Amino acid sequence: MKKILHIISSPRGAESNSTQLGNTIIEKIKKEDPQSKVTVNNVLEKDYEPLQAIHVTAYRLPEDHHSLEHKQALRDSDTAVSELFDADVLVVSVPLYNFAIPAALKGWIDHIVRPGKTFSYQTGKPEGLLKGKKVYLAIASNGVYTDGPMKSMDYAEPYLRFILGFIGLTDITTYRIEGAGIPGVMETAVQKGLESVLA
Repeated sequence: MKKILHIISSPRGAESNSTQLGNTIIEKIKKEDPQSKVTVNNVLEKDYEPLQAIHVTAYRLPEDHHSLEHKQALRDSDTAVSELFDADVLVVSVPLYNFAIPAALKGWIDHIVRPGKTFSYQTGKPEGLLKGKKVYLAIASNGVYTDGPMKSMDYAEPYLRFILGFIGLTDITTYRIEGAGIPGVMETAVQKGLESVLA
């Protein structure tokens, strides 16, 4: 049985192309392993607090030095980190906004990239502490960024590959729905993207 964590970052609900793509990836996994369990974290609904001084201080303190205020500030972060460690598979649904990831997804990232928890400099070099997990990126965009003149303008996938790799998540596969805003391409963009998962 695989434990799947689905991170949703689009505000569009059921109409979201990135969420549909993520759900299709999960459906494929569940066909191969019907006992798989899915946990959903909609980061918009979760509404992670932007990092404040108390978060940064608490991240750096040993747990036995945490005050009640520190523990309360870290509650959402601790839950998010626990979900990651518990998962075998991570599916991250990402709409491309202004050539990058949504603010809500960046908020989640700021709560999971934690010294001593998900990465360490103990050896003198950064080492990711999340090991042996599979990651799927489900990226949706109105433009086409895998090829052509817009390719260098995609700051979402390179950043996600870097930051997830930094915490040890290096086995990453990307699926895309792209061109959903381009006449002549948009008519089949969703179908092609979903079918690419099943190919």
